[in-house]
Amino acid sequence: MATWYLALVAVGGVAAVIAAVTWLRIHPFVALLATAIGVGLAAGMAPADVITSITAGMGNTLGFVAVVVGLGAMFGMMLEESGGATRLANAMVDALGEARTGLALALVGFLVCIPVFLDVALVMILPLAVAAARRTRRSVTTYALPMLAGMAVTHAFVPPTPGPTAVAQLLSADLGWVIALGIATGLPTLAVAAWLAGTVLARQAPGNPHLTRPTGSEPDPSQPLRRPTVGMVLGLLGLPILLIVGDTLIGTVLGEASPVAQWLTLVGHPFTALLIATLAAFYFLGIRLGVPAARVQQIAERGLEPAGVILLVTGAGGVFKQVLIDSGVGQVVASSLAELPLPTLVVAWLVAAIIRLLQGSATVAMITAAGLVAPLVEAAGQPEPFAALVTLAIAAGATIASHVNDSGFWLVGRFLGLSTGETLRTWTVLETIIAVAGLTFILVAYGLVGLGG
Repeated sequence: MATWYLALVAVGGVAAVIAAVTWLRIHPFVALLATAIGVGLAAGMAPADVITSITAGMGNTLGFVAVVVGLGAMFGMMLEESGGATRLANAMVDALGEARTGLALALVGFLVCIPVFLDVALVMILPLAVAAARRTRRSVTTYALPMLAGMAVTHAFVPPTPGPTAVAQLLSADLGWVIALGIATGLPTLAVAAWLAGTVLARQAPGNPHLTRPTGSEPDPSQPLRRPTVGMVLGLLGLPILLIVGDTLIGTVLGEASPVAQWLTLVGHPFTALLIATLAAFYFLGIRLGVPAARVQQIAERGLEPAGVILLVTGAGGVFKQVLIDSGVGQVVASSLAELPLPTLVVAWLVAAIIRLLQGSATVAMITAAGLVAPLVEAAGQPEPFAALVTLAIAAGATIASHVNDSGFWLVGRFLGLSTGETLRTWTVLETIIAVAGLTFILVAYGLVGLGG
């Protein structure tokens, strides 16, 4: 088929996803699956081949992501239920003092959101921002917006959060590199975003938060009064990250044939690292604190509940990506994008940003952009950390300008007691700052690692 026609099919497929999610209010899972079938048939694939691509795309994606997200969700719920997240937040605020409370909450948001979904983390630690505002008699947004900056940066840059984890899988990026570079570029991004959030954006609206406990979060009488230490919480948060990054670094230094590197390949694989961390959380945040084993099991099962929708959308995104590849559409788009006088990192950021602006969901934007950009990454033929940097560029672009078509926009506005206009002037601008600053530091990292081409 003609190149122009396949390019039109690709553009039409992305537009169909956006229209279905935004205007027709069709669930992204259904929209992505239906569009994938339509794109495959329109590109000339045989019906049987379309089914094969769907099966392969769903299996290849969820085979990795489901395990990572599932274990991360259980780990996060144990952290929440044990009071560990609150303990860590209080300790950091006490250590830095009220004058640096905004910075403290930004760091708390950054750490807590590593294993916890952003909406859950917001409910968990928003009371800390409210308490700080009451102590200092300042607006709640002075503290809540830097805290949200920390959450948003981690949610986009640091696996095992679903978005970058899925993109890394779709681009065949090394997750250790993604985590290491996600932290390296995420922290300076957070510094810029948190400062602007607390000093400039907070002036746009004071906020009037309405604190409500999520369903099922009422105190359980069977829970012990004992709480984990700060060191225990930090150790558990750092354990999977150290194992995954350690695998990457040791393999690079000693070589893949080294016995140490071979064992770390097992221990440092995201599956094993998160499994170890989750088992440790069951013990240190549960059994050791006197929580009955049956209660630990209930907490773990609750943690899996919010992960279901994320996994389905992620799997459907993998299907869409696979159909784009198998039909040849992805290659045509990649060739067209490659002709733009822009670096691959900037192209990846732009594609994700455009999709995000049009349809709202950062996760859908990340996954859709990854499917379109994947051939470019393969064609570049550059060693790691190139694919990891492209992963982060996509994640940064997909963070831009959360607005009325994004569920997170309404979540933040509701919990902070902001009007729609106030949310646009604060949260929307904050997300844009993170996206632009993130790309800036990603390009700096690209220059520092010395990759050419």
